[in-house]
Amino acid sequence: MTREAAGHLAMLVFSALVAGSFALGSKAANLLDPAALNALRFTLATVLIGVVGFALRRIKRSDARAPWRYFVLGALLATYFVLMFEGLKTAAPVSAAAVFTLTPIMAGGFGYLVMRQVMTLRMALALFIGAIGALWVIFRADLAAVLAFQVGRGEAVYFWGCVAHALYAPMVPRLNRGESPVAFTFGTLLAATVILWTLGGPELMRAEWYAIPAVVWITILYTAIAATAATFVLLQFASLRLPAAKVMAYTYLTPSWVILWQIALDGQVPPLLTLGGVGLSILALLLLLRRSTA
Repeated sequence: MTREAAGHLAMLVFSALVAGSFALGSKAANLLDPAALNALRFTLATVLIGVVGFALRRIKRSDARAPWRYFVLGALLATYFVLMFEGLKTAAPVSAAAVFTLTPIMAGGFGYLVMRQVMTLRMALALFIGAIGALWVIFRADLAAVLAFQVGRGEAVYFWGCVAHALYAPMVPRLNRGESPVAFTFGTLLAATVILWTLGGPELMRAEWYAIPAVVWITILYTAIAATAATFVLLQFASLRLPAAKVMAYTYLTPSWVILWQIALDGQVPPLLTLGGVGLSILALLLLLRRSTA
């Protein structure tokens, strides 16, 4: 498997795991302060990555040089996840997913500004097709639902989180100095944990732990293990092998995965017409997989 193919496979898994954050996050967003919830998940994720990294000797003392780099990336991640859960307090998961589909376009712009990564015509076409497919899935092939869409406070809040997420992708190769994905992820998570405890620590101290519903603990465990530790390694891995726009293009698959999550969790089956959107998302990815300088 080539380096580029490995990057695409990593992002395919990434998109499936991220989708679970929308499904579970919407159930827990109003039950615990976003900064506090993310402080707990990042702490657990940092410990997990740290144990694995040190056990496999993937983390070295030299990886700690220029620690400011980790705080830049950690701040971007903390911003994204806090604003995501803040937005999910009022935004429906499908509306939040619609906002999320703006990330690849923004990532392409940041990729040019930060790394001078030029978007080819084929890549632009793929992003456009992927966006149409994602919106088709998000609104379940219902034109009336598309026309009735209105951006509320939750969607607006989450948009700024997506800006931070889009900037994160090109900043990884820009700031990486040869560190392994595990080491770079550990440094980033540790920095984000410090930031989040600064923001959410007071709320955690006041929390009535016995009264916190089980769904919050499930969300914390899932987001820490699958949607934080695992996905950050995948994102770091892919960002070192693919242009930023290609990395973030996989967000177009997230709505399709969200539908599968909703079927599994709530038994909600979407209309068959939405499969057309899934097909467009797959077509967009096939275009991205093809090599081209056009």
